[in-house]
Order: sequence, then structure tokens, then C-alpha cells
Amino acid sequence: MRDKFFYSICLGFVGGVLLRSFFFLNIFVFLFFAILSLVLFFYFIFLSSNKKLAFLFLFLPFLFLGILHFNSLERKYPLYLEENIGERIVLDALLVDETVEGEFNIKTIALVKNEKEKTKILLTLPFGSDYKYGDRVLVNGILEKPENFTTPQGKDFDYISYLKKDNILYIIKNPEMELISRNNGFFLKRFLFSFKEKFLSILSFSIPSPENLLMGGLILGERASFGEVLREKFIDTGTIHIVALSGYNVTIVAEWIINFFKFLPNVFSFYFGILGVVLFILMSGAPATGVRAGIMAILALFARMKGRNYEVGRGLVLAGVLMILFNPYILVYDVSFQLSFIATVSVIFIAPKMEKYFLLVTTRFGLRDVVAVTFSAYIFVLPFVVYKMGNLSLVSLPANILILPFIPLTMVLGFLTGFVGLFWKMLALPTGFLSFVLLKYELWIIEIFSKFKLASVTIPNMSFLVMISFYLLFLYFYLKNKDNV
Repeated sequence: MRDKFFYSICLGFVGGVLLRSFFFLNIFVFLFFAILSLVLFFYFIFLSSNKKLAFLFLFLPFLFLGILHFNSLERKYPLYLEENIGERIVLDALLVDETVEGEFNIKTIALVKNEKEKTKILLTLPFGSDYKYGDRVLVNGILEKPENFTTPQGKDFDYISYLKKDNILYIIKNPEMELISRNNGFFLKRFLFSFKEKFLSILSFSIPSPENLLMGGLILGERASFGEVLREKFIDTGTIHIVALSGYNVTIVAEWIINFFKFLPNVFSFYFGILGVVLFILMSGAPATGVRAGIMAILALFARMKGRNYEVGRGLVLAGVLMILFNPYILVYDVSFQLSFIATVSVIFIAPKMEKYFLLVTTRFGLRDVVAVTFSAYIFVLPFVVYKMGNLSLVSLPANILILPFIPLTMVLGFLTGFVGLFWKMLALPTGFLSFVLLKYELWIIEIFSKFKLASVTIPNMSFLVMISFYLLFLYFYLKNKDNV
């Protein structure tokens, strides 16, 4: 009965957030039905012999709370900024994120506020701009609203909502900037970003390009400086996840760290996996997307160590609900959260059942486990990736199996290269060279598979219902065979 309470509450709340993400709902209508269903809930619990119906009526009050919670945190456009859309404006702002160097410009986020409201603005700056997190600046530029666009795969990308989830409501391109003061903001965040910048400079010194870009992606999720051609090769081969801070790679990489230290007692290999996740997230500057992916990865590790899918499944649901409680926009508009959740589900529930189909794969170095986890994650996230990205890689599975077993060692060497280089850059050269060899191999595999004529297929119009149908089929076969492990 306790589980029924738990899932009724969680599903009701998440359902309310989901509904409100797509539709503006009359709150008073839902309030009426919520109160009515709450009365019926107590009736069936205390006065009726048919207590099973009680949980149906518990769902609706929490559906109402989910709607109400979304409304309470809805991003609002400040009037004093709305009046200046398309006009030149001067703002006193604080830079609240790191500056990210892309292929064509540098991007950062400025926080502006008046007496009541705080709003974030995305700034695009020319190369050579020397601004950092914690700088207080005067921004002089044309205030604009972001616009949605169509991806190269033909998918309509809701760029407005993607930025809105982080309270970024406006953009200013190439503003004139004047530095007022430095070293503002949260000191720990300043330290993490400063450490990350120095770490990347050591990788660039000790590992040639483009291999150093791949290492930055593996360890820190850095892929903004990838050229368009290289980025397309990652997408076509289905390996773009290895350079993104999402559960699709964090969870799997943590699993491999455990396998790498399998010669130690289980509890020690598990904690090495946890430590690897924590280092990964801290080194990246602990962004919100990375923290979410890290939480999901740790839950997956716990499940694999304890072998208690059901209990950890509840923990996964609770973690997801708490994240949505903190920021309801992530449920629909944060691909990293969605991918993290789906990948973690695959590692917890699907991967243990897949190992029996790979008995021909050796167990040495944990290779069978690696292949089972990789295959499970690939199959389970595939419908979502095709629906969201519009790109189906036909070479993803072999490419990932050939690359992923080498990722833990590559990352370990990358960490060593960066850390020893903090003392003296020349010390980083030996491990940097070993890293280069592995990175060269990984890029070579990506290059080979990207040359296949049918390496990837564009499917721009896969519907939401088709995607959901795939996952309902997964659920059906899982429940049907849940006792046949």
C-alpha cells in the first residue's frame, strides 16, 4: 500500500507539470476536481471496503499541485525589458556562467535585475573578449528575443523554451562591454571555472589538436569548439554522447570504472565509480545538466552493486520528481535530463537481462558487461534520440562497442595529464602522449564509420505517439519476462 501511495503522488505531480508544460489550464476547474477527488480518496480509505479505488482519487490532487507548482515558477517577461525589444539598451549585469568559445563566437550569460525581478540574457561576444564568471559589466547592445529554428535534420527546435528553462529570456549579439569589477559571484563556482580553464590549457599543451578537443569533451563535456565537420561525424556515428554531460555517457563510463577496478572488493570498485562520477562533474564546473546526469549515474551504480532494481527504481523516480520540483521546465525542455533518466532506466532494468544474450563475449576486463550495458543503452534511448534529434545512426552500435571499452583508460590518462601538469607542464607530456594514442584510435574509428554512405539516416517526422508506442512495447516485454532473468 505504501508503494501505491508513493507512485500515485509522484505520477500525479509529474502529470500536472507535464500537462501545464503544453497547455494553459484553468486552475479553478482543476482545484474543484482536486478537492472532490481528495474527499473521495478519504471516503474509500476509511469508509469503503474497496480501498483500491482510493489511489485513483489520490492522483488528481497531486496533478493539481503539479499544475500549481509550474504556475508559481513560470518565467515572466519583465515589462522594463519588454518595452525595449529591438532597441539599444544599457544594462548593469553580472556574468553568471563561464564564457564558452564556439566555432563562430563566444557565449556567456548575464544576470540583470531590478527591485523585483531577475532575468538572464544570453550574450554573444567576438573572439578575444576577456570576460569571466563573476565579472560585473555594463552591457550596451540591441535587446532581442531568441527565435526557434530548424535543425539540419529537419527537426523544429524550440530554442525559446530551451533557454527559458534556465530563465534566459533575451539575447544581445556583439554588445559593447565595459568592465566594472571582478571576482563577484559564488567563490566556489569561480574556483571551479578557473580550475577548468587551467586544466584545459594543460590538455592543449600536452595533446595535439583535434585529439585534445576530444579529451576536453570526454572529461569536461566540452564540445563547443568542435568544427561543424567533426561534430557531424560524431552525430552520424552515434558517438556524440561521449562528449556531452548526459546520463547516456556518465552512467556507462561510471560502470566501466567499476569494471576497471573489478580486481578489488566490490565495495571499493563501487566507490571508485562514485568518485569517478563526482570528479567528472566537478571538473566540468558542476553545471546543472552535469549534476542531474551525476545523480542518475550514481543511482544506476547503486542498483548494479546491490542488485535491487525495484528499490533503486523508486529512488530513481524520487530523484526525478525532486529535480522537477526544483525546476519544472526540465521535464519537457531539458534533453539532458530526459536522456539521463532514460539511460539510467536502461542500465538498472534492461542491462542485467541482456547479459545472457552475450555469452560468447569474454568476461575478461568486464567486456561482456560493457557490451551488455552499451547495447541496452543504445536500444533503449534510440526511439527518443530519433524522435528528438531526427537522426538514426546505422553504425552507432559497432562504433560504440569499438570505442567505449577504451574510454575509462582514456579518461584516467586525461585526469593524470591535467593533474600532473598543474605542478609542471612538462610532467604532463608522457601521459599526454599515451592519451593521444588512444584518442587517435577513437577518432580513427569515428572517421572510418562516418565514411559509410548509409552511416546515418534522417527521420525528421517521427511522431510522439510512435516514440511512446516503442516504450510501451518495451514495458510490455519487460513485464512479461520480468521473472526470466
